[in-house]
Amino acid sequence: MGRIRYLFIFAYEQALSCIFPVAIFGALAVTKFVELPIPRYDILLIWCLFVQVVLVKTGLETIEEVKVISWFHVIGLGLELFKVQMGSWSYPDEAFTKVWGVPLYAGFMYASVGSYVVQAWRRLDLQFTQMPNPIIAFGLGIAIYFNFFWHHVWLDLRWLLIALIFLAFGRSVVSYKLDDRRFNMPVVLSFFLIACFIWLAENIVTFYNGWAYPDQLNGWAIVDLGKLSSWFLLVIISILLVAWQKRKLEYETT
Repeated sequence: MGRIRYLFIFAYEQALSCIFPVAIFGALAVTKFVELPIPRYDILLIWCLFVQVVLVKTGLETIEEVKVISWFHVIGLGLELFKVQMGSWSYPDEAFTKVWGVPLYAGFMYASVGSYVVQAWRRLDLQFTQMPNPIIAFGLGIAIYFNFFWHHVWLDLRWLLIALIFLAFGRSVVSYKLDDRRFNMPVVLSFFLIACFIWLAENIVTFYNGWAYPDQLNGWAIVDLGKLSSWFLLVIISILLVAWQKRKLEYETT
């Protein structure tokens, strides 16, 4: 019974951490089937802004956490603007708030990942041990981000980067707290599990026409499993962003 209790605690904390993503999924589902007075993507932007305000006002997110999440907007929109122009995916619906083919609500989809990470970090009291040198870790994070652009120009280095991640983070462990007990998990495994969750979420979003890959323009199809590698790499950037902000905050308060 003890293991089942801890499993329920874990599921509960995860559910609370996923409020922002779930709010977006719900809005995508509703707006697909309900006739709206203004373009759908514009409604989604208004909804995402409203949810963000509610999360702060209710104390579910702090101002410091919103500052971290804002970086996900910047990084995500930069990636979106480039990828859409390169034809990697598209946003088929019209909107007033589209910039170079990208609706501004798209930044909130990346922000919802950031919201999940910062809330799970706080709720589960995450602690990392045997992590690589910060210069190595953040150097890898920068290389990962630029490879999302670089592989359109020359070589795709993702598999080399994944190999380097296993070398750098292979011994790293994340500890999380459930009630009165702490549990451990290899960091690389945690990266992969979060990537699987995001891949499943991506299938939901594309089903509701949040965006579409080229093979989904004539009808929905399951997202290629190869995208897991992209999400695996993006999760690392997400964790490093939150870790950087937490280190910065600790420095400022000492």
